[in-house]
Amino acid sequence: MLLNTILFGILIYQKKIKINHPTETDYPVRGVDVSYYQGDIDWKVLADENIDFAFIKATEGSGHIDTKFEENWEQSGKTDLKRGAYHFFSFESRGEAQAEHFISVVPKEEGMLSPVVDIEFYGNRFYNKPDVEETRAELQSLLDVLEAYYGVKPLIYATESSYSTYIRGAFDEYPLWIRNVYFSPNMGMPGKWTFWQYDSEARLRGYSGEEEYIDLNVFHGKEAEWMNFLENHTVSGDHDTTLIQSQ
Repeated sequence: MLLNTILFGILIYQKKIKINHPTETDYPVRGVDVSYYQGDIDWKVLADENIDFAFIKATEGSGHIDTKFEENWEQSGKTDLKRGAYHFFSFESRGEAQAEHFISVVPKEEGMLSPVVDIEFYGNRFYNKPDVEETRAELQSLLDVLEAYYGVKPLIYATESSYSTYIRGAFDEYPLWIRNVYFSPNMGMPGKWTFWQYDSEARLRGYSGEEEYIDLNVFHGKEAEWMNFLENHTVSGDHDTTLIQSQ
């Protein structure tokens, strides 16, 4: 019995058995997230792959710009997809500087989804985790500047580990986009997540980069909840289509 349990766990870890696949009946609103890894994207083709939204990587830290962001942003805007941009949080940069960098790259456009801050461990940060209070302070500074500029509350993307370390109990008022490619992300509090990245090894039509896979996500709710989310988490007001590259 124990051996069977261990074997079952190994097969789940190796993704040979998937027990977290959310059905379209339960989660009809679906989407992707992309970066330069997907290479050249034919957004008209990708938009027909039964998806409703896309999150596009824009920036990282206080200086890096995803090399495909400008092209992806422009071309995705010609489809009916709801799209937003995300920023990869750096533990080495001040939050305000990271926000200013994102703002210099991502145009403030009416109808775009709330900006996203992706906080997860990288490099030796998996084992040498930055101070909790200092990290929360810099993250809060970043979120505050983004909200002031775009006029909507940002989303937070986190892994189970980064969520439990920095987010839980400190940023509960922000919509959560959680990554869990093995299990359903109930985290002891069902319903608190807004987006769930459930698959990192999907294959869809419409891209031709070095990475053969693409991430799949679902929204927590059906059409009515999705429309309510869009009412509260899309940018309104100034319509600026000028992409300003950071100096």
